Amino acid sequence: MLDDCDDIHPLFHGAPDSTAFRKLRKRIVRQAREAIEQYAMVERDARWLICLSGGKDSYTLLAVLHELKWRGLLPVDLLACNLDQGQPGFPATVLPAFLERMQVPHRIVYQDTYSVVKEKVPQGRTYCALCSRLRRGHLYRIAREEGCSAIVLGHHRDDILETFFMNLFHGGRLATMPPKLVNEAGDLFVYRPLAHVAEADCEKFAQAMQYPIIPCDLCGSQDGLQRQQVKAILDSWEARSPGRRQVMFRALMNARPSHLLDPGLFDFAGLQRQPVEIDDKAEQPPRLR
Repeated sequence: MLDDCDDIHPLFHGAPDSTAFRKLRKRIVRQAREAIEQYAMVERDARWLICLSGGKDSYTLLAVLHELKWRGLLPVDLLACNLDQGQPGFPATVLPAFLERMQVPHRIVYQDTYSVVKEKVPQGRTYCALCSRLRRGHLYRIAREEGCSAIVLGHHRDDILETFFMNLFHGGRLATMPPKLVNEAGDLFVYRPLAHVAEADCEKFAQAMQYPIIPCDLCGSQDGLQRQQVKAILDSWEARSPGRRQVMFRALMNARPSHLLDPGLFDFAGLQRQPVEIDDKAEQPPRLR
């Protein structure tokens, strides 16, 4: 079925017919479906705004969600959206042409946040925080205009791990990007269906499909970012102990509040001993000499 062009979404037309690619595709689709089900992302009559940056992760997200919908496994309405942030040299025609060719409903919005970020961020500081905040605000606005109940982001397993360690090393807290949350206004969900998917799989998938990748020329142009440093640490751990990333990711799904130190998360003050009655007549084990 997967190599029958009449039985797949156009986003998969021309997909490699190798066994390796079939396994890769099946794994990514399965992991995305598991995350959607595990974190209860589907609502009745939902409409999702798929945030498409033009990077490998968002292309993978777009393809997987449309594949699940095509197969009848994702009963939601999907709308792709790209926010053109006014970065110099941004190839503004690439995504619209691609989405038209792939028969994907979409909306392209121009909003010059680039100039704001360059003006507001002091020399030598990173752009990511302000850029992300401005972008997210506009995406919320677009989602409301389009009657969407959620915005859907392409963050993958490695993004989640890197954010956890950034908070650990620099923020002094145990926190990361959750697969599902509600925005501060309380009217929109934020979903990350690729939460269980490895970055390497997204890269292999997008390359195999030859999607037109658009690099980020704003934050991607800066060296020495905290995320880059954390990524290098995780890369070195993974090189020494293959599979380490997946083990650490599983730990995020297996938290034990009673074995941490946050009294707001676990009631240490209310912890009580349970006295045990000892039967003096019970047979005692022989003493060792």
